[in-house]
Formats: sequence, C-alpha cells, structure tokens
Amino acid sequence: MVQEVGTGVKSLSIGDHVIAGNITFGAWRNNGISHEDDFLKVSKNLPIPYAASIHVNPCTAYRMLRDFVKLEVGDVIIQNAANSMVGIAVIQMAKLMGVRTINIIRSDRPNADDSVGGTINVLDTFVGTAAFNEMLGELPPIKLGFNGVGGDSATEMSRALGVNGHMVTYGGMSKKPMAIPSDILIEKQLNLHGFWISRWHEANTKADRTRMLDAITDMILTDQLSFFYEMHDFDDFDHALRSSMEPFRLRKTILNMDYPDRFQEHDEKTEEDYWHFQAPNDV
Repeated sequence: MVQEVGTGVKSLSIGDHVIAGNITFGAWRNNGISHEDDFLKVSKNLPIPYAASIHVNPCTAYRMLRDFVKLEVGDVIIQNAANSMVGIAVIQMAKLMGVRTINIIRSDRPNADDSVGGTINVLDTFVGTAAFNEMLGELPPIKLGFNGVGGDSATEMSRALGVNGHMVTYGGMSKKPMAIPSDILIEKQLNLHGFWISRWHEANTKADRTRMLDAITDMILTDQLSFFYEMHDFDDFDHALRSSMEPFRLRKTILNMDYPDRFQEHDEKTEEDYWHFQAPNDV
C-alpha cells in the first residue's frame, strides 16, 4: 500500500494498493522507496492473496490464450499440468471465451480423479490410446496446446494437435527433455513456441500491463476466476516454506508480511502476572 508520495507523482495516491511493475522487483521488504513507474496500481477490492499472485500465473494463462492463435467460440485447446495454477486459470479464462479445453492430469497425483472444471479432463495414461484418438476425431482440429510438463506428455500432446497447430511451452515440471517426433512436426507443420511471462512484462508498456491486470481483476471480482490459497503470517515462515515444498499441492502459499503481533499482550505482562500450572497432589 502506498504510504507516502513525493512531489510530481501523478499516477499514485496515498492508500493506493500496488504491485511491483517489474517482476524482478524485490518484494521481500516491509517498506521501500521507489519511483512511481516501478509500480502498477490494482483495485483495493482485490483480495490480498490474489493481488500477491496476479503478476505471474494468471497473466501467463491470459497471454498464452491471446498471443499465439486467434481463438474463436467453439475452438478446442489442449493442455497438460491442468491442475496447476496456470492450468486452472486457462480453464476458467477459456470458458469465458467460449473455447473448449482438453485437460491432461498426471496420473501419479493423489488428486488425479478430482475435476478441474474443464470441458474434457483425462489422465496422462489415457492420452495416445485408441479411445483418446477416437475422441479427438469427434472434435474440431486442436489449434493450440500449452505444455508445462515436458517429457512424454509434451510428445503425446504434439500428436494431438491439428495441422498448423501451435504448442506453447511455459514450464517443464517433469524435468525431462521434450522430444517432438520429426514426422509429426513435418506432416502437421507444427509451430513450437517458448513463453516466459517475465519477458512479456519487460517488452510491453505500463499501459499494456495495466489493461491486462484490469481485465484479470474484473474476472476475479465477478467470481469468474478463482484459485486455491493458504496464507501464513511471516513469523510462521518455516512452516509455510515446508508446506509450499510438499508435493502434489493445489494451494498457493502466500506470506502475510503485515501480520499482527499475537504475542504483544504476552510481552507487556510481567512474570508475576502469570499463574503457573501445578498438578493436584491427589492425581
């Protein structure tokens, strides 16, 4: 939150809620002094967990749906890592665009059978089977695929794309190299792209970034876009870090830097103010 503004500041006022305008801006601080161009204003109605995480995952989904293929109502896209934060955002945003989604979930996840809300949700073990290919035959050619896993999942997804299809790689959760068969690449004339939201933020104007954030904020405030969060006070950092590193998590871990001092009352008391528990002698 903006606490003080200097002379000549035009875009911000005291009390405004802001996020870092540059994704590399250091956020591990309680207070800081910077130029107004280092910040982007967000709605005060935006819940803190959403404001803290809006810059990366939702923006990644938003841009991938708009920057590679002109999608129309009724089109079909495919993605792996469908139960990641990006994947969940893609499902919800695509629905608003009238675009259908095929969502691949890794079968080694304990929540693999949970619905992620997409049009078609399948396990990775089903992809590439005769039944899967038969299903694809009943749909329009797939124009666009989002790859956040790599490895065999990316290979199978490339086979599912239609002629002149585009596959956008934004992550590699499997930590395995991506291999696209030459015959598939040649025969389908596939278009392969890499995407990193940091580069997009760096290459575009503040006005462009603000328009995108406003659009995403509107989706959130109208309950058309939602995520799973858990918030921890900063004094609970060790537990929050361990929790965030647990495998197969659906919730995004958020640290509350402006946490209340829950021990203030304790600190103000003297030792004589406390009753010391003693077990009864007859127990």
